[in-house]
Amino acid sequence: MTYKGSCHCGQVAFEVEGEIPEITSCNCSICQRKGVLMWFVPRRAMTLLTPPEKMNTYTFNKHAIQHRFCPACGIHTFGEATSPSGDAVAAINVRCLEGVDMSALKVQHFNGREL
Repeated sequence: MTYKGSCHCGQVAFEVEGEIPEITSCNCSICQRKGVLMWFVPRRAMTLLTPPEKMNTYTFNKHAIQHRFCPACGIHTFGEATSPSGDAVAAINVRCLEGVDMSALKVQHFNGREL
């Protein structure tokens, strides 16, 4: 299935291909504040519809994850990183996807504070 996603104002837009088996709620310092629910996919499953220069990026701590967000409305749409096995991954903010019934998804809790 192909999902369309965007920030609130639409300046940052993307598509992602796949099925959502579960989503992750992380309690690290940034995820806790943003309230994102993440779906991890191979980076190749996501297609940017917005040029990268139209987005802003935030990194912290080990600077291993590029947290992408809209400079106009401030919504965090996804993050990009490299998995421990060396594969490029995207952490999609499921709250930014169109037509997803959040209540029907299984939520896996991750203790990011321990990292």
